Order: sequence, then structure tokens, then C-alpha cells
Amino acid sequence: MPELFLEIGTEEIPSRFMGLALDYLKKELTSFFKNNRIQADEGLVMGSPRRLVVAFENVKHQQEDVIETHFGPNVKMAYDNEGNPTKSALGFAKGKGIDVSQLTIEKTPKGEVVCVRIEKTGKTTSDVLNDFIPILISNIPFPKKMRWGNRKTSFVRPLHWIVALFESKPLNFSYEGIHCGDTSRGHRFMCPEFFKVNGIGDYINSCEKHFILIDPIARKKSIVEQVTSLATELGGTAQLDPKLLEEVNYLIEYPFAIRGNFKKKFLELPRELLIITMKYHQKYFPIESKDGDLMPYFVTISNVQPGPGGEIQRGNERVLEARLEDARFFFEEDRKKKLEDFVVLLKGVTFQKALGTSFEKVERIVAIADFLSTKFCPDKTKQAGRAAWLCKADLVTQMVYEFPELQGVMGGYYAEYSGEVTEVSLAIKEHYRPAFSGDLLPSSPIGAIVSIADKLDTILGCIGVGLLPTGSEDPYGLRRHSLGIIQIINDQNWQVSLDSLIQKGTDLLKNKTKLTAEEIRVHTQALFLQRYKTFLGDQNYPYDAVDAVLSANIDSLADVKKKVVALSDLKKQPHFEPLAIAFRRVVSILNEEADGGIQQSLFKEPAEKNLYDEYLKIKEPIEICLSKKQFSQALEKI
Repeated sequence: MPELFLEIGTEEIPSRFMGLALDYLKKELTSFFKNNRIQADEGLVMGSPRRLVVAFENVKHQQEDVIETHFGPNVKMAYDNEGNPTKSALGFAKGKGIDVSQLTIEKTPKGEVVCVRIEKTGKTTSDVLNDFIPILISNIPFPKKMRWGNRKTSFVRPLHWIVALFESKPLNFSYEGIHCGDTSRGHRFMCPEFFKVNGIGDYINSCEKHFILIDPIARKKSIVEQVTSLATELGGTAQLDPKLLEEVNYLIEYPFAIRGNFKKKFLELPRELLIITMKYHQKYFPIESKDGDLMPYFVTISNVQPGPGGEIQRGNERVLEARLEDARFFFEEDRKKKLEDFVVLLKGVTFQKALGTSFEKVERIVAIADFLSTKFCPDKTKQAGRAAWLCKADLVTQMVYEFPELQGVMGGYYAEYSGEVTEVSLAIKEHYRPAFSGDLLPSSPIGAIVSIADKLDTILGCIGVGLLPTGSEDPYGLRRHSLGIIQIINDQNWQVSLDSLIQKGTDLLKNKTKLTAEEIRVHTQALFLQRYKTFLGDQNYPYDAVDAVLSANIDSLADVKKKVVALSDLKKQPHFEPLAIAFRRVVSILNEEADGGIQQSLFKEPAEKNLYDEYLKIKEPIEICLSKKQFSQALEKI
């Protein structure tokens, strides 16, 4: 059967947009074939910065024929007493484009109604595609679009050509003045000539001849192999960060790995600074020794084959050296002061218009940290307060101004150089954790305390001034912060009341909030409840066990997961179902207002006394289990 092939040729598309666009093309065309009664195999998508490609094999020539059944008015309304069609029947027939004599009668749950069956002959697939593909192209969900030249429709980048084939023949449509054809283009620099396309197999072969490795899986494999080989030659290992690898994969059409080096003196700079400069600013792959130390080398991926003169290598080395020289200058300048000297400068930095400066935020973080450290590590209260006081100082350093990704990390280094104890510098370095999904948690109790204090102040402050997360909008990351607090408390197994934390943080905000303390508490609890539900759901706990526990109380965040685990285990026991049935009967009998104690004098039946005696036997053991947080044992006794 025929094949559909579509290539959309453009200027270079940002790499972060590619996955979204390719997924959309496959999904929409798959739905299109299904909704239009056209049989087709599963689609294949491929792409590079200059082209989006989708192909479907074994596509039927035309839509399947279909008989559409339309029900009209009731028979009593459609015909008079003499059996003549009424205006209702005539109008229904006219609306369906048939003669009234073609109406039939059908029995339905609503009685007998007039009915018409219309046989629709399927259109040819090529005709349907000619109408649909321009709509498909215009609706590709790029996060940012613009209008280019005098074109009316916006697109991510200027569109240059469209290849659209069905049965190896060009379709017949235009989009923004570009008529689809059967001619593609080679690599922009190494082989820019045109080449004809007959289908997906022929296209892949022609692409390789024209220096285009169009399959992203094959392209990524080539990158990995080349980078690994160059690192191995030095006796090292390349840092193949998956996110960077995905980004680089969609920055080039044909990969050429080039190894470069930088001066060893730059290895004196903080490791994180070197990695961020190479990975996120230059898209280079750093190389580590077998011991895990950075080596003065990197690998870059070029979209152009390197010449014998090494110009590309030297150009990349010059760019990296310039950035590292800047970083070294900032590093040396910042170190001329102690970290605590920067704290006062936070008075000139606005955290949020209604919530005041970063200096005021630091004062609140210190107070919350003192509250937590007094409870969980009283012997470390001084260090926790010191880490909280210094945690935001690096925001006004030259280094973090130039490299904002290093906030916290540089603070930790500067604290160390300023003579602060290791616990303080480590806590400062880690207090932004977890910063993203899958990120590490603070490794020390002090780091955990400062992290919770910082995140909690942001949550309560933003909610207090009405900056609530809505839909996909969460500019201050309140969802991420609340999930981070949940993860940290679970990791540390701290028994802390969420209400007490909210109360402490709200009191510190004084008159800065628009909402009342009670409104802040309600919104904050709702936020934590939703995040906890997500947190537990991601760990594949039964949704009903999660809902049951969360519906009761989440004040002790550390206990919630333990209760979910206990209830999930109970569900697996053979006695759970009869127990649940018994509870359901009790709940059905009682009304919502049922309250009060047990009056033994009212017992009439022996069964009542026996049940109460059994209750007394387990009451104290269960209370002991609950006091020890042994929830599974408590449920087992019940």
C-alpha cells in the first residue's frame, strides 16, 4: 500500500522545540487517519534543526465508505392521521438532502422515529491530505512563533520548502506561498544542493549522501561514540549529561566531535563553575579522569567537518578561555571580601515588591532556621543560624551576577574561603536543593533546615500577597518548593507540625501580607496536600490509600508516607475486605453528627458487651503503637 512522506524545511529551529514538534506531527496525523477512516501503519518521525520529517507506510488509497444513520422526529409528529408527511418530516428530509419518500421508521428507546441512512463514499486519501496538511503545519505548537517577511501566518522560523508525497507523487497544496514538491536540500554548508525524494527509505539514504544524519537516534549514537572515543584516548571519561546530549543532538545535522583543551591554571576554579561554563554556556562535554577529577580538556560537536588547520578547535578554545578568564577575575575580586561583608548589600536587592528586600527575607530565614534547629539539632543552632544569615550573600557577588546558575554553590565556596566552618559552607552550598525533579537533597541537617526555611518563607510570602499558583503559572516555584520541603522532611524523618511551621512563618511576615493568617494557612495546606498526593502517586502507592490518608490529616508530614505504606500493606491482607465491609456498614448507620462517649449502662445484648471488651483489650496496645509511629502494627491489631 502507499506511503505518506512529509518534510518541513526551515531555518534552524531551537533544539528545545524539536521534541514537542515531532511528537505533535505523529500524534495529529495518527488521529487524522483514525478519525477519517483511513487505515495506516504506525508513523515514524525524525528531524534535525532544519527539517521536521514524518512518514506513514501502508496508507489506504481512500477513506472507507460509511453509512450514516440520522434519526428524526417521532412518527406521530412526522405523519398525520392519513399517513401524509407533516412539515416536520418534510423539513427533516430536506435538511438531509433526500426525498421524503426515502424516510424509514425505526424503533428506539424513545419510541418509533423516522430515520434516514445516507451512504457516503470515501474520498481519496490524497484529496483529504491536501486539505489537512496546511492546517497541520500551521498548528504545530512551538512555544514561540513570529511572522517572517510578508507572510500572514506565524511560524517558529522562516519556512523554505515542503516535501509532501503520497504514493511517491507530490501532493497538491500550498502553504504561505510555498507549493509542496518532491525536492529536499542537503547540508547547509557541506552539500547545499537539492535532491529528489521518492519515499522514506530513499530519503534516508539521500540525506546521508548529503551530510544529513536525519535519524535522531542514530545521530545521538554517533555523538556518544565520538565523544567517548576522544575521551578514552586521554585515559578519561566524558560527562555525557542526558539533557545536554539531547540539546546538542538537535543543534547539528551531521556530528563531528572535536577535542579541545584549556590551561591547567583554570582547574583552580570551583569545579561547578568549570562544568557550568562548558556545559550550559558552550555546550561542551567535560572530561574527567578515572579518579573523577576534571581534566583540562573538553569535547565539542561541530556541524561542519573540521579542516586540517584546526581552526574550529582553536576558535572554541579561545571562546572558552575568554569566559574562564572572566570567571577567574570575578572569583578573585569576590574573594577580596569576606562573605558576611556582602550580606548588608542585600538591603538594595528587592526579593518581591510587597515582601521587601532579600535582606528582610534573610532575617526571616534565620528566625525559621532557629525554630527548626532548636527542635531537631539543638547542638547545631549556632551553625544553622550562621548558615541562614549567609545563605543569600552570594547573590550580590560579581560571580553570581555573571553566572546566576551558581547561586548557593559560590556562597559555599566563599564561606569556606572566609573561614566559616565546614558545616556552614556545606549548608549554604546545598540550601537550594532540591532545585528540580530528581535533584539531590541536602546531605546535612543544617542544610536541610536552611533549605526548608528558605522555601517556606517564599511559599508563605507569595501566598500571603496573593501570588497563588494557577494552572501552569507558578512564577515563584511554590509547587516545587512545597514538594522539596516534603522530600526533605521525609528524608530526615523529622516530626514537625506543618501548622506550627505555617504559624511561625506567617508571624514573621507581619503586615506585609494581604491575606489573613487563616487564609494563608488554608491555601498553604491545600498546596502541600496536592504536592504530597503527587509525591506519593509518583511512587506508585494505591490512589485510594493515598486519598484516605490525606483526607484525615497531613499536619505531620513525616507520618503521612508511613500511614500510606501501612494502609497499602493492609489492603493486601485477606481480612481487609470483611473489615472494610464492617466499617462501611457502621458509617452508613451513623449520621455525620454522631458524637459522644460510650455508656456501658445502655448495653442490652451480650454481643455489645463482648465487642466492648475486645475493644478495651486492643485500645492500649494500639495507642502504644501509634505513639511509637508503628502504624502497620496498629492496623494489624485492629
